[in-house]
Amino acid sequence: MEHSIPTPQPASSAILERDGRFLLIRRINPPSADLFAFPGGRAEPDETPAETAIREFLEETGIAVRNPMLFATYDLPGEKDDSRHFFLSVFTVEADTESLAVAADDAAEAGWYTVDEIRSLPVPPSVLECAERLAAMRNGG
Repeated sequence: MEHSIPTPQPASSAILERDGRFLLIRRINPPSADLFAFPGGRAEPDETPAETAIREFLEETGIAVRNPMLFATYDLPGEKDDSRHFFLSVFTVEADTESLAVAADDAAEAGWYTVDEIRSLPVPPSVLECAERLAAMRNGG
C-alpha cells in the first residue's frame, strides 16, 4: 500500500514590524519547539486564514492586530516520519504602537528583533525569508 500524503492543515502566522524590528516568539511546543517564529498556529474549523492569524497573534502575544494582508504562503510537509503537513499563510498586520507583547499560550518569550539578529537565531527558514524580503522592500530593494 502506498504511503498516503496527509492533507495539509491550514495554519497562519502574522508579522508585526516596528521601527525595523520584527516581533518573534520562542515556541514551547512541537513542531517548532525552541525556535523563534512569527506568532501563529493552526486554523480552527470554519476560520479564514486571516482570522487564524489575528486570533493566534492575540493568544500568543496579547496584542490585538488588524489589517491582515497576505504576504507569503508556504507548503510545509513534515519530516519523513512526521505526519504533520501544514499550508502556512503569512500575513503582515498592524497594531497600536503602545501595545506591549506578553508571551502567552504556546510562546515561551516574545521579543523584537532586527533582520541581523534574526539571522543568528534558531528560526524556521520561512521566518528569515519573510523578514529579509520585508526589510528589502522597506529599503527600496
